[in-house]
Amino acid sequence: MSATFISSLNFAGRQIVIYGGIFVFIVGILGGLFNTIVFLSLRTFRQSSCAFYLTIMSIMNIVQLLTTTLSRIISNVYNNDGTDASLFYCKFRFYLPVVCIIISLTCFCLATFDQYCATSSRLYLQQLCNIKLARRLVMIFSLIWILHGVPFLILFEHVSSPITGKITCTLTNVIYMQYRAYVIFLLFFSLLPLLVGTIFGSMAYYNTQQLAHYTLPLIRRELDKQLTTMVLVQVAVSFFVLLPYCIVYILTLNTSLNSDPIVKAEIQLSSNITVIIYYLYFAVNIDL
Repeated sequence: MSATFISSLNFAGRQIVIYGGIFVFIVGILGGLFNTIVFLSLRTFRQSSCAFYLTIMSIMNIVQLLTTTLSRIISNVYNNDGTDASLFYCKFRFYLPVVCIIISLTCFCLATFDQYCATSSRLYLQQLCNIKLARRLVMIFSLIWILHGVPFLILFEHVSSPITGKITCTLTNVIYMQYRAYVIFLLFFSLLPLLVGTIFGSMAYYNTQQLAHYTLPLIRRELDKQLTTMVLVQVAVSFFVLLPYCIVYILTLNTSLNSDPIVKAEIQLSSNITVIIYYLYFAVNIDL
């Protein structure tokens, strides 16, 4: 009975990943392309530092959907992610998504901070909102995250099972496994963006309520309001998609819960559901 129940949960989890992933993938690719075109085609957005952050975020989201989401769909359809066939793909399959996800989340954090500064009454904060600084910050952070992900290219290896002989793509360093689990996945992928987005998004919202009292040009006020609205919607979306992933991921790290096969299968099903919800962050593109 328990074996049948566990098998049913595993089957349900795969179907959720396949069909939910297909929906997220299609919507995300189309929305990301549309978002990028809009930001690059309108001059008012091309000169805005916040719009620049959102443009880079949209591009990274598209790459993430093409790598992680599509790969997860295919691996659940064929029950094989293809990493056993090529060592290069084994390494690159885990390296590129991590870099894209962190760059996307960094741009999201920078966009919320940028709008807090843009809507502030303090002149020195407003001066931080310029396209040159935005380009430099994106280049610096991108370089940091590209180098930060290099251990993925080094430590992921093909490991052959002594019993079945099956080859799997696995991290070979125990310390880095812990760093990946607690720092990259838990902190960088969820907790930190949630904290930064919520804090600066809330302060930006408060600032927009005071814009009418600032001696700013009308066009500047309206642009700031529009961009702030876009950022705040993204903050709300991020909160509702990142938080469930964070909670369930913490449960997966609890080894005592995973000792029970049924509980482990239930957590795995929850993990599949929250991963698809997490991918919505990369699929939801706000254009107002």
